[in-house]
Amino acid sequence: MKALFLDRDGVINEDFKYVHKINNFKFKSGIFDLCRVANVRGYLVFIITNQAGIARGYYTERDFIKITKWMLNEFWRKECNISRVYYCPYHPDIGNSIYKRNSSFRKPNPGMILKAAKRFSIDLENSILVGDQNSDVQAGLNAGIRKNFLLLDRNRTNLKPHPLATIIRDLKEVIPFLV
Repeated sequence: MKALFLDRDGVINEDFKYVHKINNFKFKSGIFDLCRVANVRGYLVFIITNQAGIARGYYTERDFIKITKWMLNEFWRKECNISRVYYCPYHPDIGNSIYKRNSSFRKPNPGMILKAAKRFSIDLENSILVGDQNSDVQAGLNAGIRKNFLLLDRNRTNLKPHPLATIIRDLKEVIPFLV
């Protein structure tokens, strides 16, 4: 089984910093087309997301779960199947006591990807990851994913792209790689 792993903020939705309310959630152009094609071509689709806003106290896990359920319903309405959402509420340096800790799930660690791979028997070498941060790409590499895409935001000029990432400016650029 092959999988398409997607970061949330910056890939699924516009990154307005710590998005946790439905009225601030704006889907990225091309995300539904990408997911539909992935589903048709036999890929399982997973969302893997660091959610340090929980550790920072900006919102709760309950807030995150509420917006996630809404988001998944929107994917379903657009005929896209998301197999699972994995998230990491922890931060090693910031937050209150229950969320301030190291976690194998926090990207660039590959924990979320490896958990999905084990649970769903994923062939990681033939899977794809799309992120908007170098830590996303590094998580993919750490998990053994060979096709790692970095979605560059034209408004963010300070990011030096990961040398092993394939740079894209539009999510539809990933579609030809879904084979």
